[in-house]
Amino acid sequence: MSGKEILDMALHLAPAERVLLIDGLINSLDEPDSNIEQLWDEEAQRRLDACRSGEMKTIPMEQVLGLR
Repeated sequence: MSGKEILDMALHLAPAERVLLIDGLINSLDEPDSNIEQLWDEEAQRRLDACRSGEMKTIPMEQVLGLR
């Protein structure tokens, strides 16, 4: 079956079924990169440590969202 035939069939699916199909296709392309994941883990830990030690200034959520 060709890609065009699959697309034509997919376009006849209910919207919720199309969302599931799209999500599955996108997820199949999004292969995790362990190096990037490791870098993000290290950065998150550095930020958490800085916040807990008082080295990093935090801003209340209400202020960030302009609620006060």
